[in-house]
Amino acid sequence: MKAGDEIKPGDEIPTLTIPITRTLIVAGALASRDYQDVHHDTEAAREKGAPDIFMNILTTNGLVGRYLTDHFGPRCVLRKVAIRLGAPNYPGDTMVLRGTVTEVSDGTAVVRIVGANGLGHHVTGTATVSLPEDVAAASLPENAATASHPEDATTMSHPKGTQ
Repeated sequence: MKAGDEIKPGDEIPTLTIPITRTLIVAGALASRDYQDVHHDTEAAREKGAPDIFMNILTTNGLVGRYLTDHFGPRCVLRKVAIRLGAPNYPGDTMVLRGTVTEVSDGTAVVRIVGANGLGHHVTGTATVSLPEDVAAASLPENAATASHPEDATTMSHPKGTQ
């Protein structure tokens, strides 16, 4: 996203295709200190009913964040990310992230996110992103005042019962 680009509801964000590798799954679990065996031990995952190891929610959340900051730029701020997991991400599959801007106001954009793999929707949710001042200003009507930024707290929402 370049300075001066206008953002409006209905805009689609270019897709991001992510190959799901064993290395990505294990590295994401380790980086987020999630040592549950289903994220690194194939036999343990099979004993618990899964065909293979699978990605954890924190890795998925990080990939959603990357998707948004890759598009809106390094000066955007993720204010809220509320995602829900669906079909697991197993090694050898590919996840394609898609986003649609649903709302733009006061220097922020709300984006609907869907990440799909060969089994269906892996992740669905929304994110609220504070836009850099030059991008936010380009998205306002010509007569509008400069947008103020919301508080600096970033929140993350997990499905009920997960951490």
